[in-house]
Amino acid sequence: MNPAAPPSDDETYDLPCAEALLAGSLALMTGHAQTDCVRQRGLMARKIRSNLFFLSQHPGVNAPLRTVLQRMHEHWDRLVQNPPSEPVAARNDPGELLPETRLWHPPAQQLQ
Repeated sequence: MNPAAPPSDDETYDLPCAEALLAGSLALMTGHAQTDCVRQRGLMARKIRSNLFFLSQHPGVNAPLRTVLQRMHEHWDRLVQNPPSEPVAARNDPGELLPETRLWHPPAQQLQ
């Protein structure tokens, strides 16, 4: 942020280019994980892949982080090329879920 600039009341942030791109990518990853819409997931995955590519080439990012970003780009590239047919949550077998995500009792429709 520019130290001479007066604080504003709106929710705008002045981030360096690489940090803004990283923040946007993390927000997209959150959206990708939370949506069940296949079209939105596909669009977000492509944008995440693009952002990771540009971050991995950014001169303001140190070499070890660039390596991590390149690997993440490869992962997202594979995900974009071969998207899952349904959201991860729909594919999970309740027996495979972590204990903290399992229900303590069966859903009401299974009780009747």
